[in-house]
Amino acid sequence: MSKSLIDLISILDIEPLEENLFRGLSPKTRWQRVFGGQVIGQALVASCRTVEGRMPHSLHCYFILPGDPQIPIIYQVERLRDGKSYSTRRVTAIQHGQAIFSMMVSFHVDEQGSLDHQDKMPDVPPPEKLTAEALSKESFGQMPEFIRRYYESDRPIELRPVEYKRYFGEKIPDGKINLWVRTAAKLPDDPALHLCALAYASDFSLLDAVMARYGRTLFDSRVMPASLDHAMWFHRPFRADEWLLYSQDSPNARNGRGLTRGLIFKPDGTLVASVAQEGSVRERRETPDKA
Repeated sequence: MSKSLIDLISILDIEPLEENLFRGLSPKTRWQRVFGGQVIGQALVASCRTVEGRMPHSLHCYFILPGDPQIPIIYQVERLRDGKSYSTRRVTAIQHGQAIFSMMVSFHVDEQGSLDHQDKMPDVPPPEKLTAEALSKESFGQMPEFIRRYYESDRPIELRPVEYKRYFGEKIPDGKINLWVRTAAKLPDDPALHLCALAYASDFSLLDAVMARYGRTLFDSRVMPASLDHAMWFHRPFRADEWLLYSQDSPNARNGRGLTRGLIFKPDGTLVASVAQEGSVRERRETPDKA
């Protein structure tokens, strides 16, 4: 079994402590704070374990404090409502006795409706044409080494950016960027697990859409990015271990904050999820020389 698959399942397989109380662990990485997608995914798992016969259709969350990867995260679930069609849960992530994250999740029974429409998927190259081998050695070689390492490293989520030339300065005038994503290995046939895996992946690179118009990325050492809030809606069934196109843009940036949006499609064009996030995107201030 792939190490990446073991990592993802172990990350999402939180431990029940008491009724409505769970404990999640962080993988050993060099990151100084917990990856936001990990907290989203674990919190969603915690909420799913308190609901039967219904799947989540939306989540809305706030990042309150940076997570400490050295200690467990405690997830407290509040059962706010169980109606005929919808259930509502509130999840609070706690470390050092303080709330670091808060999320509301809504669940819905499987229901048929007469209205059914969606946006069209962008026309982009398939993931098979975006491997290091498929790209020209010259193009891939121009990409900074630390960015190549980021996309090639062993991680639970496999990433293949479409507009890869922006990593060496190309500006995207309309700010629209695309990224193919999937789990690095096969997942069990559990629909809830696939939802949680995609929630985990949904925080990858989203704030990078803020930088695309400027020919810059979040790898720019002059920028200090941090997710502030995150919302996600699940529309249609999918598998997170099959390629999904994450189409992103940023309609606004001002006052040190940037708003980003994402639509997630199956390769056949089916829209499976939508995402929105606002983040802090600050320029580092140079320390003034002492007189």
